[in-house]
Amino acid sequence: MSASLKLKPNANARVLKGHPWVFANECEALLPAEHDGEVVECRDRGGRLLGTGIYNSKSQIVWRRLSRDRVALDEAYLRGAIERAVARRQGMGGVKRLVWSESDDLPGVVVDQFGDTLVAQIQTLAMDRRSAVLGDLLAELTGATEIIFRNDSNLRKLEGLAPGVSTRSSRVWEARWVAIDGFDYWLDLQGGQKTGFYLDQRLQHAAVARYAAGKRVLDAFCNQGSFALHCAKAGAASVLGLDSAFDAVGPAKKNAERNRLTAAFEGANVFDWFTAQRDAAPAWDLIILDPPPFAKSKSALEGALRGYKELNLRAMKALTPGGVLATYTCSHHMQDAQLREVLAEAAADAKRRVHVLEFCHQPPDHPVLVTMPESEYLRGYILRVE
Repeated sequence: MSASLKLKPNANARVLKGHPWVFANECEALLPAEHDGEVVECRDRGGRLLGTGIYNSKSQIVWRRLSRDRVALDEAYLRGAIERAVARRQGMGGVKRLVWSESDDLPGVVVDQFGDTLVAQIQTLAMDRRSAVLGDLLAELTGATEIIFRNDSNLRKLEGLAPGVSTRSSRVWEARWVAIDGFDYWLDLQGGQKTGFYLDQRLQHAAVARYAAGKRVLDAFCNQGSFALHCAKAGAASVLGLDSAFDAVGPAKKNAERNRLTAAFEGANVFDWFTAQRDAAPAWDLIILDPPPFAKSKSALEGALRGYKELNLRAMKALTPGGVLATYTCSHHMQDAQLREVLAEAAADAKRRVHVLEFCHQPPDHPVLVTMPESEYLRGYILRVE
């Protein structure tokens, strides 16, 4: 029989309501370190089995559920989880998120697919110990010819894991052109940001482009220029992309040139850029705000809300009457009601009448587990600003 964690008698643990995590302060006692990275059971104060999960005493999240039943974290389990993840994404094409952590019964494993190349991030000790088996199964079940392990996330430190980047073949994956949604992108999957391309906004690129024809478009926090490229192709009158990551501006220009599209890109701090324009007459018909997560922790949320409000206020003031604002947040700490409140405050301060045109969420290849709010992190609105 495997070892068991037991919840404190008075613990109001979220796991009792279906959440897949247990925190160290919710347990009667922690198990010895010899169980780190292995499978243990979790029980409520009455001894009732809550499920089987992976354990790590070094992490604040000491237990992450694999199943409500008794399971072993062996090749058969991993194969089944990957097969289900692949099946859930049937018909979604050759570029997509293939595995999304707890939503796919593989806590701490994120895998993005770019044709015959997979980019994997492994952020839990138990899965890290099984990374070779995971790699073999992913290759077998998808036909991938290469897997890049982008194990350079700061989240690994929380599990006591060292950072590193490697490939399954041990060869360097050279940057190259990759076709995504009808555009060629210059991707450095081994050395670029995160897994090399933000797949979660793909549906939004097309949604926003529907408003772009004949419009003057500002793509703030443009990264590789995806929104800008889609808007340019849709017939925008002009397109300007801004990003404070100056190393993103070069690839964005390269992408526009490769796709024979007219779009300008500048390296700039978006807040400072808006400040410098504040006395100018409204000059934009469509503005896209897709910033990095301002709230990386719960404690940072208050400051982040102020930042989001200020950013949206400046954008609303810069829009011509009847202009469109596509605004997003990718912080799971920020709930939809908070984003709506921020937008309402910005609209009031800007003295603009603002209507919702579209509600925006992460796409179905990033499935949301309803018992786990953390699995939903991308939300936004497309607004008309009068």
